[in-house]
Amino acid sequence: MTSSIKFSNASGYQLNGRLELPANRKPHNFAVFAHCFTCGKNFSATRNISRALTTAGFGVLRFDFTGLGDSSGDFADTNFSGNVSDLMAAIDYLSEHYKAPTLLIGHSLGGAAAIYASAKAKSIKAVATIGAPSDTQHVQHLFKNDIPEITTQGEALVQLAGRPFKIKKQFLDDINEQQVTKTLKELRKPILIAHSPQDTTVGIHHAERLYQSAIHPKSFVSLDKADHLLMNKADAKYIGKVIASWAMRYLDLEPEPSMTTKHDIVASLDDDDVFTTQIKVGRHYLTADEPTNVGGNDYGPNPYELLSSSLAACTVMTVQMYARRKQWPIENIECHVSYDKQYALDCEDCENESSKIDTFTRAIKITSQLNEKQLNRVMQIADKCPVHRTLHSDTQIITKLITS
Repeated sequence: MTSSIKFSNASGYQLNGRLELPANRKPHNFAVFAHCFTCGKNFSATRNISRALTTAGFGVLRFDFTGLGDSSGDFADTNFSGNVSDLMAAIDYLSEHYKAPTLLIGHSLGGAAAIYASAKAKSIKAVATIGAPSDTQHVQHLFKNDIPEITTQGEALVQLAGRPFKIKKQFLDDINEQQVTKTLKELRKPILIAHSPQDTTVGIHHAERLYQSAIHPKSFVSLDKADHLLMNKADAKYIGKVIASWAMRYLDLEPEPSMTTKHDIVASLDDDDVFTTQIKVGRHYLTADEPTNVGGNDYGPNPYELLSSSLAACTVMTVQMYARRKQWPIENIECHVSYDKQYALDCEDCENESSKIDTFTRAIKITSQLNEKQLNRVMQIADKCPVHRTLHSDTQIITKLITS
């Protein structure tokens, strides 16, 4: 689930971001992502890494630095220190409106900014860099031919990734004052350094310097064959998953619900979870919920959807089992089920709303070379699946109170 957010930095400029939350649970931790130099929140690597983290249960805030993307301000007036300040504003926003972030991730120059910001932010417990330079002066090589003009004229219009950007002398002065490795030596927080040996924009020797400067616990991951911007979607998703797994060792995670039962299934719901219900089925855990339009979080299917799922699953299992026994090859079978209340087909009082009955509508799609006679038989077998028969049979529910 993704939502647009806006917050202000220390200079009063409005920064535009995207907050991504897991679709099936509350985030166990929040992370902030610092994008690469002149990139933005919607850059492909930024999106793909963030989504890999979200899949692992993180809430992730990615935003445009001042003067980039949808954020206000003039890029020409920004510098590295301003990027660090923007990161602190993002951290403060999450802390005030959601929960203080514990993980900071930075790509390229954003990685250096993440190191600086994590040294300032008490809530940050772990930091990860991707293709980060060991010194901020390194960024000068992107516009080295324009440096004389910037120095003498105070500014110059340079081409970065095919786009024009105005760089002022204050930007050069600022990056020349930064000491990334010195800051890293004093950080005393777990760090993961990811870098590609084939990175032609920020050489692998930068990762070596960062690693040597960092204090344990520190980790290095080689992004072999990846380019600096991680344009290959698989590379971005990979490092996102790696960061998520690595960070969990250093972050506080809510323990899995402890549920035991002598029965087949147990469901548990705390008062503050509204409808979000934890279910243990044998050794498997599920989440049930209600849609947001009725007050739920939509973290899982509602009870009737679970019941419909049982009918669908039982149908395809029963048909395939019968087909295998008869040696009738069915390449694939799909069972589509929906539930609502409808009037019975033989309804005699259809004007009365109370005459509606529980109705499961089932549609079956079979991919096979079966003939018409075989398909008719398969459809008969579908009606004999155990869940189907249970729904049609007289049932009873015996309830008792557990007192200890």
